[in-house]
Amino acid sequence: MKIYLIIGVLLHLSALSHALAQAERPVSTDPSLPALITSALAKNPELKSSHSRWQMFANKARQASALDDPMFMFKLQNLVAREPFSFGGSDPQTAKVIGISQQLPFWGKRAIKQEAAEYEAESYKWAIEERKLELTRMIKEVWYQIWGVDKKLEVVDKNLRILSDFMTIAESKYSVGQGVQQDIYKAGLEKSKMLDMQISLQQQRKSLEANLNYLLYRPGNTPVGNIADFALPQPVLSAEHLNLIALEKRPQIKSLAMLASKGQASHRLAQKEFYPDFNLSFEYMFREAAMGDPGYNMFSAGVTFNLPFQQERRRAMLAESSSEISMAAEELNSLKNTISFAINDSLAQLERRRKLVELYRGGIIPQAEQSLESAVISYRVNKVDFLTLLDGRMTLFNYERELYESQAEYMMGLARLEAAVGMELTENQSQRQ
Repeated sequence: MKIYLIIGVLLHLSALSHALAQAERPVSTDPSLPALITSALAKNPELKSSHSRWQMFANKARQASALDDPMFMFKLQNLVAREPFSFGGSDPQTAKVIGISQQLPFWGKRAIKQEAAEYEAESYKWAIEERKLELTRMIKEVWYQIWGVDKKLEVVDKNLRILSDFMTIAESKYSVGQGVQQDIYKAGLEKSKMLDMQISLQQQRKSLEANLNYLLYRPGNTPVGNIADFALPQPVLSAEHLNLIALEKRPQIKSLAMLASKGQASHRLAQKEFYPDFNLSFEYMFREAAMGDPGYNMFSAGVTFNLPFQQERRRAMLAESSSEISMAAEELNSLKNTISFAINDSLAQLERRRKLVELYRGGIIPQAEQSLESAVISYRVNKVDFLTLLDGRMTLFNYERELYESQAEYMMGLARLEAAVGMELTENQSQRQ
């Protein structure tokens, strides 16, 4: 009776756990993955901040070529000290003077300043697009991780039912004296391990839900529904072709190219610093007749310019701009090398995962199912022991988990490949074909 009580409790726990798992798992489906990505790109605060930063630098570029404000001057010239409030008529040299002056950079400096500022602003624009790629990749990875966890939970639920059947068989054999009590305990232990795995997977799903909600910028407790099955799309382009596309499409390459162009513009501007800037001025003097002088009005015009004697500072500016060009060029070369590696590695990983999925579906899992079915029949007639039965069940369980893990990893690898290339490589397929 004690054994039967233990079996009854375990079966009750299994049924309760299965019911809870079904209750905790959302049954409604989320919007499609592309719709979620579009919403995330529109609402993400980091992207909004980056967009504002780009606008800030774009407005700075519009200021770069503007001239300094002209300077207006008014003065009382050559007042007589003993008659400080006499503004005219007592001395022919006394005059009221108005003037205006304008600072003018050396020819070409303004255009180069604007060019450098525009390149810098453009680099921030492409940085936004790069961040969009990264956000899209992260959303896809979490999305398919959730799908993989849901599939593993389904496998766990199925194995809990299988273990319940095993316990029933073991109980029946023990009741007629053909089995041993140890088999019942082994089945109970395996079920407890399976329940432990189920709890861990449920916790993992909740963590992934929170991560997805964070990336989508929505409340952290928003439930994520069941994710539809999918076919495994296969990229049809070669690594060489994908690499050429990446060189053309990848936003980060364009961003670094803009920084390299900015460095070149800064270098030309530093070269212009060896030439002087100018200041043009014009003054007009209002005079009055005094001491026989008719008091004709006068004007003066002039130009002043700085003497670029500080050669050390200007040579340092040239060296700074040269280092900026070199840094951007080497960063660009490093990125191209990284992209080439990422494309080749991703294609190799995708090929491996695709072959594993085909192997599991077409060979290993059907064979493992047949082996388990044969072990169940043989155990009923005492041709194999209970350990063989459990081993067949665990083998099938592991292969099914690896199948779903390979499918999820394939889609995650495809997301990483698309992020490396800088564009979608396949049309989204939400239903299994």
